[in-house]
Amino acid sequence: MADRYLHLTGTAPGRFLTRRLGLPQPAPLRRWTLETPHLEGPLLHLTAGASAVAGVAESLRAPGLTVTDRADLAARPAAIVLDATGVASAVGLGDVHAALHPVVRSLAPGGRIVVLGTVPSPDDHHQAAAQQALEGFVRSLGKEIGRGSTVQLVRVPAGATADAAESTLRFLLSPRSAYVSGQVIELTAAAPDPVADPAAPLAGRTALVTGAARGIGAAVASVLARDGAQVIALDVPGAREELERTADRLGATALPLDITAPDAADRIAAAAPDGLGILVHNAGITRDRRLANMPADRWASVVEVNLDSVLRTTDELLKAGAITRGGRIVATASIAGIAGNTGQTNYAASKAGIIGLVRSLGPRAAADHGVTVNAVAPGFIETKMTAAVPFFIREAGRRMNSLSQGGLPVDVAEAVAWFAQPGSTAVNGQVLRVCGQSLLGA
Repeated sequence: MADRYLHLTGTAPGRFLTRRLGLPQPAPLRRWTLETPHLEGPLLHLTAGASAVAGVAESLRAPGLTVTDRADLAARPAAIVLDATGVASAVGLGDVHAALHPVVRSLAPGGRIVVLGTVPSPDDHHQAAAQQALEGFVRSLGKEIGRGSTVQLVRVPAGATADAAESTLRFLLSPRSAYVSGQVIELTAAAPDPVADPAAPLAGRTALVTGAARGIGAAVASVLARDGAQVIALDVPGAREELERTADRLGATALPLDITAPDAADRIAAAAPDGLGILVHNAGITRDRRLANMPADRWASVVEVNLDSVLRTTDELLKAGAITRGGRIVATASIAGIAGNTGQTNYAASKAGIIGLVRSLGPRAAADHGVTVNAVAPGFIETKMTAAVPFFIREAGRRMNSLSQGGLPVDVAEAVAWFAQPGSTAVNGQVLRVCGQSLLGA
């Protein structure tokens, strides 16, 4: 559905009127296209104190960006990366201010700021305080940066080499992360798997996407296919016609199947006899009603589809070895599972359960099966479902984030594709909010 307010603020009269009224000023976001696949321009690499991670500059190999450490640039930087991994005291935070204060206004519209930190230490409360302070700094800067720009914090653990962060930096320093801001990503020290073809990083991998007939699921299937994966698109038999249209468009395989069926895992495994490299749990339903008015069947159906089927099929596929080593599991949570939502106790519980699944299973799946487990948590995404929301509630959903606009299904899909890449081995047990830094929740 068209965002008429966003269009209005792109006109001279609209800008004048909204500024006078103190209304949000959303900037059109630059997303990935074939014609403009990269950010273009200087990438300003700064350091606050001494770096605690070797080789950071070498990991900043984002296409389209030219790395420089010169702050007196004639051209506006398209991105700024601040290495704050060595900040270990309250006094050291002054170096963060000193590095970014002179250059933050020079960032080009739609630019990127990434702060590199490290994991707060349980054994050094001064270091822990300083590194945790970076989270508050980044979330606040994300809310004030404006002009379609984004700000993130990436924590690189002690002992990790900078190449563990390369996939993450490529994603965050690109148009693919247009609707991700104010996020904290904590990496492991795992070395990335090799990528044979950067233009098709998922080539040779089979990906199964549930709920793929329409909306976010169809967008995920499309982006994974674009990146080279052979896609199996799964949805309920009642959506067969739409599912087959989506599969035909992508050269994918349609699998009409109720994910809650007792034999769902067996049928998924049979559809991918050589094993799954990527499993995306996207299927989900809502049955909204306040708890006092919610019958047991409305509660049970949401938990069954959104959480229990995910737990069951994941367990069975891992036990059967149907997900290959180096594989990726990506589940769909929601900001409702983080912040809660009136009339959605069942939905919020199921999506919070996904977060618990990811955080618990991620480390064990990596150790036992060589598989990473992550989740996306979408905010207000422009779909047929949100188009049916009453006007004022829809407008509030669109504007109540740092980018002052709704996201698109492709924004969630790009995040899933990043999790799915071979180079993202160090990204595990993470929940990434794709919400434009929503004002709801953490």
